[in-house]
Amino acid sequence: MIPVAIRESGVPEGLVAIPVRTRLIAPGDDLVHLIGDAIRGIARPGDVVAIAETGVAIAQSRFIPAEYIRPSKLALVLSRYADPLATVSQPESLQLVIDQAGPRKVLYAAFAQVFGRLRGKRGAFYEILGEEIAAIDGYTGTLPPYERAIVLGPADPDSVSTEIANALGVHVAIVDANDLRRAKALGASPHVDRDAVERALIGNPHGNGDEQTPIVVLAWRGTGPHPLVTP
Repeated sequence: MIPVAIRESGVPEGLVAIPVRTRLIAPGDDLVHLIGDAIRGIARPGDVVAIAETGVAIAQSRFIPAEYIRPSKLALVLSRYADPLATVSQPESLQLVIDQAGPRKVLYAAFAQVFGRLRGKRGAFYEILGEEIAAIDGYTGTLPPYERAIVLGPADPDSVSTEIANALGVHVAIVDANDLRRAKALGASPHVDRDAVERALIGNPHGNGDEQTPIVVLAWRGTGPHPLVTP
């Protein structure tokens, strides 16, 4: 739990990230209690506490063992052409996207991706299916016993963030960050500047391996108001 100065473009000097280790989060866990115990003596009133969306979703029992999913032929075929690091390279994960978006929309997105590449444009598949894909984490990289579980997005992340914030006297954001320098605030308590939080977490201080640090305290050690919080 050593504070690390954040050195990212657009992030003011004086903002530090403190990864906080917890026990393994389990379905049905009381997040207010778990997070309160973890950040006691670390977070100050007014700090921003970033919580990994996977941990929130697991506490809400929003995950499905991969062996419970039977991929369709469409999922099996399209997953072969996906980036090996992408969630949709797993047929089971892609099947969940198909279930949510419908096969027509997924096929349309796949054709748009092919034609986009021919014209020098990338990412059409994700632009069309953004929300459906963003809500699903594949089964690689999740800690045991969830290493074969596909984790869905957390339910009502704004309300969960606000409940935790009100109980603990801090600001809260539920975030999806990875080692590809991408971070997205899926939910936040009032007055949290989501764009600023995403910039601060672009280096993924949560970690993407077995660090077991689903909480990062974004602490302000500069002068003036906290730069991640709006009036």
